[in-house]
Amino acid sequence: MRRVETLDPSRHDRTRFDCGTASLDDYLKLHAARHMHSGISATHVLVDQRAPGAIIGYYSAAAAQLLLTDLHEVDRRRLPRYPVPAMRIGRLAVQSSEQGRGHGGFLLADAVSRALALRAELGLRVLIVDALDEKAAGFYRAFGLRDCTSGGRTLYVSLGAP
Repeated sequence: MRRVETLDPSRHDRTRFDCGTASLDDYLKLHAARHMHSGISATHVLVDQRAPGAIIGYYSAAAAQLLLTDLHEVDRRRLPRYPVPAMRIGRLAVQSSEQGRGHGGFLLADAVSRALALRAELGLRVLIVDALDEKAAGFYRAFGLRDCTSGGRTLYVSLGAP
């Protein structure tokens, strides 16, 4: 059975993670723990109970904001004229040998669930992602995320009205 946990460098083996993209591998291996310690981002890892130290996939999350003008008109309605509070997924990756098995969608669903839980405590209106490339952007679009109006590879999903 798979589950998502907060990265624990003493329990989770980051050294064997290989998703096929060096920048995503290096982030997990070299920067994720330090960023967690310094409060820059939190990394959540997907593991299987049968091998709880092996990382199947991960995502990093951080507080963020999005300019109101980056939202589509329908998502701007009744919002104040200042930046919109957000949770950002900076990176999301799945081990190469596990790709194509729905783990990426599972990680994204976990991030949305965390964002919705935080919404009641902190106030969040959107979940945003920075897609590494067009293939990654297509992955997010398939789950209903929309391109920001400013272009680039930042996409978002509204967490709904209160």
